[in-house]
Amino acid sequence: MIHGVNQAVVLAGGEGTRLRPLTNHRPKPLLPVLGRPCVEYTLRALAGAGIEKVYLACGYKSLDVVKALGDGKGLGLDLVYAFEEEPMGTAGAVKLLEDKLDETFVVAMGDTLMDIDFEVVIREHMEKKAMVTIALTEVDNPTEFGIVGLGENHRIERFKEKPKPEEVFSNLINAGVYVIQKEAFRFVPSDTKFDFSKNLFPLLMDTGKPLYGSPLRGLWKDIGRPKDLLEANMKMAERKGVERYILGIKTEGRIYGGGFSGPGAVLNGPVYLGDGVKLGEGTVVTRSAIGQDTVIGPANKITDSLILNSCLIERGAGIEDSILGDGCRVGAGVMLRNCILGDNVTIEGPASLEDKTME
Repeated sequence: MIHGVNQAVVLAGGEGTRLRPLTNHRPKPLLPVLGRPCVEYTLRALAGAGIEKVYLACGYKSLDVVKALGDGKGLGLDLVYAFEEEPMGTAGAVKLLEDKLDETFVVAMGDTLMDIDFEVVIREHMEKKAMVTIALTEVDNPTEFGIVGLGENHRIERFKEKPKPEEVFSNLINAGVYVIQKEAFRFVPSDTKFDFSKNLFPLLMDTGKPLYGSPLRGLWKDIGRPKDLLEANMKMAERKGVERYILGIKTEGRIYGGGFSGPGAVLNGPVYLGDGVKLGEGTVVTRSAIGQDTVIGPANKITDSLILNSCLIERGAGIEDSILGDGCRVGAGVMLRNCILGDNVTIEGPASLEDKTME
């Protein structure tokens, strides 16, 4: 336990509409990053920072989340599920748990990749005696996030949710990680949809409450769109992979995974290969992640792509800048470029598809 903080709330209720068709059959927090649910990285990072109990606020396909994560013991946590009957907003969802929470606790979004150091944010919050401490990270395009302006000693002086380009005053954004005093929830009305960024934080600033920012340490990646999910997998493969010699396979760059086979294949990292992956002779995999039990036949080229579990890619196919859901079958000679396939989609070859979404 760190400074007496041992509770967290992880918000995992979003539908992930921008990620369809990948979220047609799975909730956004369970989208895979190197074969693990995205939310699992957040939970493991919380456990590593001394958090013992996590309330997981679920909504869309909540039973799938329960089935995937269980009681949390395998992650080093006591995981307690909370179910929203109707969306209450980010702050409203935590308000429902108010009577179960300690005076200081952590809130984190469960649909963002977070392999980060929560301990630093907690320590800074306690040292500054803040009402709320918001973890901050830099992005190139802040118009899709809540941007933050800092004053002396990292006190937050300005906040703007999803600014227009002409309204941008900072590239520091709210990373969806908060250390919060329970007192702040006096400002959150009961039984009302209420958000942290849109409603609570501006209200607290207007009333002079101490809000501080804390620069994030570690890997953070929004996965709001399919391409973001691919990039999250690539960043994590680069982070966790190593350069390695594999008998019979030509390799370059960082490779992550085990239990795969591919004599005569070529891997240009970062590459992730799940257990049971089989690569045919002459197949070249470049900057891609391939889920478990996927079979990729000979003479294929897989580039800048994410292929989920139990797919079959037949001989001589080419997949570039694309994402394939579970159980897809791509026929011989099929060329895919900038395509997204939902689960169990079959494409007979030969064919050439570009800029297509199929479900």
